[in-house]
Amino acid sequence: MAVYFVGDIQGCYSELDALLTKVGFSNNCDQLYVAGDLVARGPNSLETLRLIKSLGNSAKVVLGNHDLHLLAVYQGIKKVKKQDHLSALLSAPDVADLMHWLIQQPLIQKLPNEEVYMSHAGLSPQWTPQQAFEQAKIAHQHLTSSASNTWLSTMYGEQPTSWTDANDELGRFRYTINSLTRMRYCFADGSLDFSCKESPSKAPKALSPWFEFQHIPENTQWVFGHWAALMGHCPAKDIYALDTGCVWGQHLTMLRWHDKKLFIEQSHKN
Repeated sequence: MAVYFVGDIQGCYSELDALLTKVGFSNNCDQLYVAGDLVARGPNSLETLRLIKSLGNSAKVVLGNHDLHLLAVYQGIKKVKKQDHLSALLSAPDVADLMHWLIQQPLIQKLPNEEVYMSHAGLSPQWTPQQAFEQAKIAHQHLTSSASNTWLSTMYGEQPTSWTDANDELGRFRYTINSLTRMRYCFADGSLDFSCKESPSKAPKALSPWFEFQHIPENTQWVFGHWAALMGHCPAKDIYALDTGCVWGQHLTMLRWHDKKLFIEQSHKN
């Protein structure tokens, strides 16, 4: 069995399909870990969701910020963003099944019998992996509860930016969503910034990438996407960045885990 991780697909179905063919992915014995943002800015979000859903237990998905926003749009909580290409998905005959499947996906995945984790944006420097895993489970329970619409509505907002200020259930939920799906930079005290999306070389001096603060335990590894400006380069030990900006005309990256071999497919975007 081979385990593969893939970065942000964002509706780039043809590139994903080409990569699966390139690596000879077998639904019977391989596993594909998808680092969130399956949908949104690319041309084929509907086909992407159908493909990954069709893989059944061979696909291990985490929710990204675009996936959560899609769920809020589907529930009538938010409107489609101008940059998103979601019309075909939202009008598809199987959209209800796809949205039911999507909201069942967690915020963190862990490889069985290994201390290897995946989330969309990374791991807050104010958390240990175990704390993150526990809070992700609680947030997942909220999102899949009978009050799902309420939680999808209240996830929007940038406060609290620090875990120490998350003093109630809503604050803990929002911090969990933001740190696992939106985080890139932190201030010196470890609090989250949401304004800067640039590469570290272009960031304000007051900010540092979250992974410069985060010192994960020995024999633990973390995989994330979300940050296209990194182009897959993360200098931190045992932390792997996989968003390589396919939807922006760069390429889609797949990592075969146990030998760390990278496979790429150039964006088909003109």
